[in-house]
Amino acid sequence: MVNKRMGAGSDRMRGMRRGERIGIVLVVVAVGIAFAWVGVSATGKGKAAEEEVRRIDVAVTMRDGVVLRADVWLPKEEGRFPTLVYRTPYGKSDAQKDWSTFEKAVKRGYAVVIQDVRGRYASEGEFTPYQNEGKDGYDTIEWAARQPWSDGNVGTFGLSYPGAVQWLAAVENPPHLQAMVPAMTFSTPRNFFYSGGLFDGSWLEWIWLNIAPDARKRKGLAGPKTDEEAESSWKKEHGRIEGFLPLSGLPDLKEAAPYYYQWLAHPPADAWWNWAELRNRYDRVHCAVLNFSGWYDEAYGPDGATTNFNGLLEARRGETDPRTHTMIGPWTHGGQDTRKSGERDFGPTAPIDYDELILRWMDHYLRNVDNGVEREKPVRIFVMGRNEWRDEESWPLKRAKAESLYLGAAGGPPRLGTLGAQPGTSHVAASSFVSDPSHPVTDAYEKYGAHDYRALGGRGDVLAFDSEPMKEDVEVTGPIQAEMYVSADVPDFDLWVKLLDVAPDGTAFNLMSPGLDELRASYREETVEPKLAEPGKIYRLDLNRMLTSNVFLKGHRIRVQITGAFYPHFSRNLQTGKSEIVSAESQIGRITIHHDAEHASRIVLPVVGQ
Repeated sequence: MVNKRMGAGSDRMRGMRRGERIGIVLVVVAVGIAFAWVGVSATGKGKAAEEEVRRIDVAVTMRDGVVLRADVWLPKEEGRFPTLVYRTPYGKSDAQKDWSTFEKAVKRGYAVVIQDVRGRYASEGEFTPYQNEGKDGYDTIEWAARQPWSDGNVGTFGLSYPGAVQWLAAVENPPHLQAMVPAMTFSTPRNFFYSGGLFDGSWLEWIWLNIAPDARKRKGLAGPKTDEEAESSWKKEHGRIEGFLPLSGLPDLKEAAPYYYQWLAHPPADAWWNWAELRNRYDRVHCAVLNFSGWYDEAYGPDGATTNFNGLLEARRGETDPRTHTMIGPWTHGGQDTRKSGERDFGPTAPIDYDELILRWMDHYLRNVDNGVEREKPVRIFVMGRNEWRDEESWPLKRAKAESLYLGAAGGPPRLGTLGAQPGTSHVAASSFVSDPSHPVTDAYEKYGAHDYRALGGRGDVLAFDSEPMKEDVEVTGPIQAEMYVSADVPDFDLWVKLLDVAPDGTAFNLMSPGLDELRASYREETVEPKLAEPGKIYRLDLNRMLTSNVFLKGHRIRVQITGAFYPHFSRNLQTGKSEIVSAESQIGRITIHHDAEHASRIVLPVVGQ
């Protein structure tokens, strides 16, 4: 199965161009040196000092003495330049091949620092994903500001892991950080390492393809040590690795990635995760921030782009220019240069010039260029279905009105219920499905994006509820709430509630990637210790992290699809009351969705008028 985050061959956040899960910015405190000077053209073909000067493997010493190494690109002219810092776990050399931003930035008059994060490729130390990026990022930024070629104004950029490192450094409050563009990254570990109480299964693939090969090489461990070997072994072994129970018993990464088992040892609400929490630290961030994601990005992406944006606005209330924007397109993780996401084509305006987006932001906030950035509306979204960009004053949209669609049973096709404006109107008070952890509902598609999920209809482990066909175009833009009244004959279960756009021909497209649309019953109050369910008792479960912008065109239907799993994206609930992290035994459960007048399960949509 292809890495959905941003796998090998992209810097990914857990997935994007060859290894960049959150990396972009790191700062340092001292500098070890031995610069290798290289004069090259912007195309990298070696025309001495025609357009830029490159220093290779420049030593940057962290506060604890560990030396990280970076390549420094400078304009050919003498002088002091605004400086951009990019930090990655995927290899600085590969980043320079994969991204055109560096060359364009130098042509624009910027110095650029491209650094391997701690414990990766040319940098010393032990790699522990994300945990060192705050201090290392601070040190790197401040080091860059002190260099004789820097004018002291530093910005950071990057997508996925190179996006996350920016935030982790920014909350450390480096004095010289003036602007950043963190793309497709998170706001909280509760929606990143876990989501809705479920552990994110894609970390296995990310480690296997992007991280473990170099770790084995550095430590002299057995196993795949090249990208090619990792890809080949994953194709053969991913079924065993992803399905291994208990999760903590998987032997394959004990030496190459010990941190993986540390993550498993800490439930999502554990205070141990506070080192990665951004939501309570926005008052420590003083730079200009352009947030960026896609509706089909990994689930943490659009959540991060909106949550971080609003958190900064609150912290900067009263400022004439709060210096933060957010932009969300119709893309998958790292797919901002394409018009298609999965099987949906969003037209010629969907792709953007990502490099220009970054550099225009930096021009204004690092070079004081009057390019109008601060006068633009702070929110830019792509409205799917209508397939157009729109600028807004806020997120959520103030003019959106909450409209409820209530679930009900129907006498039509098997296991297909109704969605209607009135509660408790169906002749049947509840609908049930079976959830079997040993045979979970599985995603048939390997890559994220818009896909046709009509084939899941009619199964015994899936429920679907359809509205009547739209009499006119209906726009849904903003956060979506699912309020479900649920009982089960097992002490714990997971609930997935998906929103689909169903065309007249039956095509049923998802509107977001897996991760914001599920909740573990025992995590319903987000407590450290699970609160198991009493079999047969009805509980209200609130799924309140979904979001999108989509126009359901005239003749289309709105579908709510409910399952107990969506494997292998997230870990399976064993439904015994014991965690899949430490247990392997499971049991089949019957899960019941209630939709009578007293227990009116519904989905609440933010509807925007024409």
